Amino acid sequence: MTFINEIIKDIGKEYATLASEIQETESYVDTGSFIFNALVSGSVYGGISGNKITAIAGESSTGKTFFALAVVRNFLANNPNAIVLYYDTESAITKSLLEERDIDTDRVVVLNIVTVEEFRKKALQCVDKYMKIPEGDRQPMMMVLDSLGNLSTEKEIRDALDDKDTKDMTKAALVKGTFRMLTLKLGQAKVPLIVTNHTYDVIGSMYPTKAMGGGGGLRYAASTIVFLSKRKEKDGKDVIGNIIHCKTDKSRLSKENQMVDVRLFYDKRGLERYFGLLELGEIGGLWKNVAGRYDMGDGKKIYAKQILANPETYFTEEVMLKLDQVAKDTYSYGSEGN
Repeated sequence: MTFINEIIKDIGKEYATLASEIQETESYVDTGSFIFNALVSGSVYGGISGNKITAIAGESSTGKTFFALAVVRNFLANNPNAIVLYYDTESAITKSLLEERDIDTDRVVVLNIVTVEEFRKKALQCVDKYMKIPEGDRQPMMMVLDSLGNLSTEKEIRDALDDKDTKDMTKAALVKGTFRMLTLKLGQAKVPLIVTNHTYDVIGSMYPTKAMGGGGGLRYAASTIVFLSKRKEKDGKDVIGNIIHCKTDKSRLSKENQMVDVRLFYDKRGLERYFGLLELGEIGGLWKNVAGRYDMGDGKKIYAKQILANPETYFTEEVMLKLDQVAKDTYSYGSEGN
């Protein structure tokens, strides 16, 4: 046995691997939206990272929770034996809320947490227990923290009980330490973590700039950070969902500072699968928008609403492959797109 093999044996294959044996294949979690998949991975068939941290950030009421739930629904639908651990800091998750979105409540564990320390302990315990299961016997698992910005610290609670009106300066360090410990374990366990977080306006910036709360810990640890903003979509007087503007603030899988629009419904439909593909095809020159109608190449001009009402008719397998190439050219690193 060579020295290098002895090192791997002593440390354990769980933590040490020969570089020649590292798997190059990146795993993805399909979000349920082709265009959002393209934004965060460079492929309409990709999605968020399957073993890293993805941050979904935005101002209050931008749809962060509903967005995360839409991804959860799709993850469970695509993996019949999968489970989700949902760390809820806002007491917002109820059985009826999940059932209204067609989420299997028997496969979602809701953990109500208050402090950063509590999340760190429970998350690390869950991942460690998951990794003790033989890899071939593990059920696919996803974790969600909703939201980081609402977490307190034990010191902050003690100060409040002692009637001390002081800001806890240790929170940022606690958050950074928590994600530093989780990042490697999530990668080893092949478990994705979605973290929702609040944003705020940066004071004194020359241009309007958004930043996430909670210090730089999440920013350093996250593989992908997407900022959300929205406009409401109505059916008559009733608000039925949102058009969400999604911008990559950080991405290790695709280009940064790219933006797409997705449609998010408040009911079980969640993220609309084909929304945004017409605009993607227009970018790639696959068809043209003529006075609000799309010329799909067969001489007919059709409104977007008609196409999206029957998407499989227009987005055939051949068309989807072409759109995937446009996505790679537009959003992947090394391409000459936008």
